[in-house]
Amino acid sequence: MTQVLERPVRPAAPTAAERTARRRAVLEWIAVHSLGVAAALFFVLPFVFVVLTSLMSDQQALTRDLIPRTWEWGNYAQVFDTPGFLTWWRNTLLYAGLGTVLTVVSSVPVAYALAKFRFHGRNLTLMMVVSMMMLPPQVVIIPMYLFWAKQLDLSGTLWPLIIPMAFGDAFSIFLLRQFLTTIPDEYLDAAKVDGCGELRTLLRVVLPMAKPGIAAVALFQFFYAWNDYFGPQIYASENPGAWTLSYGLESFKGAHHTDWNLTMAATVLVMAPVILVFFFAQKAFVEGVTLTGVKG
Repeated sequence: MTQVLERPVRPAAPTAAERTARRRAVLEWIAVHSLGVAAALFFVLPFVFVVLTSLMSDQQALTRDLIPRTWEWGNYAQVFDTPGFLTWWRNTLLYAGLGTVLTVVSSVPVAYALAKFRFHGRNLTLMMVVSMMMLPPQVVIIPMYLFWAKQLDLSGTLWPLIIPMAFGDAFSIFLLRQFLTTIPDEYLDAAKVDGCGELRTLLRVVLPMAKPGIAAVALFQFFYAWNDYFGPQIYASENPGAWTLSYGLESFKGAHHTDWNLTMAATVLVMAPVILVFFFAQKAFVEGVTLTGVKG
């Protein structure tokens, strides 16, 4: 018997419509990624310029050169040797770290009550929280300063900025409340059936499920406190020992107004911790912000 060999079937050539669609898809891909690259360069290039300038010599920093001729890593050591710089670091860590902890601890119970409790005046309370978010701090700064400085004699310190964080923050409460509404009530009911009270339910059930939202609130508060200039200027300007990095950097710039390499090095040292914190916590931060507001 003779075996008949079958010829392989060649795929049909793409039609003109298919070629047009494929070409359009490629062009769309190039256009979208080109916009993404352009946007990335728009945000990254200023930071690259600051870093390169911080590694230049005094003379080259005043020129139009973009690349350092010699890499002056000693500029960063010279910044750390500046009197008061380490004190500004310590004060900023105290302000941002302690303030973040107090804000989270005080805001979570309030947000939990607004999200899961049913009581008269809940909507009114939520409206008051939202209205506090819309109130500029400059409106109440005079009576607040008179209270902290004249009545409690805390001017020249950071405590007028740290202590109020122990009583909650409107933005943090609202953001956490929106996140906690996404947690199904069935989990809370199951915990209560097992004998858990409200506090134990909050600690054992709600907090583990609300980690992304808590991380987002903590990062927002940490960034705010780290970059805060207005508050330290009002309360701590009279005492250099209580200055933070954001306020001390202005003094550093005035003392080294011609040494742009040192000014840029100090700027990099101020920005670096915030960038590192966001880099390592961006997954939880993005997840918390994304899930917030899914359920009204």
